[in-house]
Amino acid sequence: MVVIKPKLSTYISLGLILTVLLAGLILLMRDFAYKGSFALWFYLVACSLITLVMLMLLVKMMAGWRFITAGKEHIIIKLPLKGLTKAYPVSEILLWEEEVILANKKEFKQVTIAFTDKNSISVSNHEHESYTDLVNYLKKKAAKQLIKTKKA
Repeated sequence: MVVIKPKLSTYISLGLILTVLLAGLILLMRDFAYKGSFALWFYLVACSLITLVMLMLLVKMMAGWRFITAGKEHIIIKLPLKGLTKAYPVSEILLWEEEVILANKKEFKQVTIAFTDKNSISVSNHEHESYTDLVNYLKKKAAKQLIKTKKA
């Protein structure tokens, strides 16, 4: 049984960035309320940008919070924030593809699995644990559905 879950280190680092952004937003609004060191347009633009970046980070964190279990001829996807659990037999895999990208002398890998009901999932080696175990499971159980691509 292969269990793929988000890496805790990824969520800790994103949480720290979110905390720094929140502190910056609070300090900026406090400065506006008490001192007014800058022009009004600066506060409006800066607060809007910081809030937008914070919302995008929160959406990224919430969308990536999923657990995938592969084994016993099934792939089970659990989305705890939606309260959704979906099980797919291996026979319902329409196709799957592994992308490999070299960036900053590091290899970034991502596998995308498409199912017959037009749903798909993506798992990366930097954001999820047991990535190689999932790829090996797919190579063993769903080798015919693999789309072969070149390394980028």
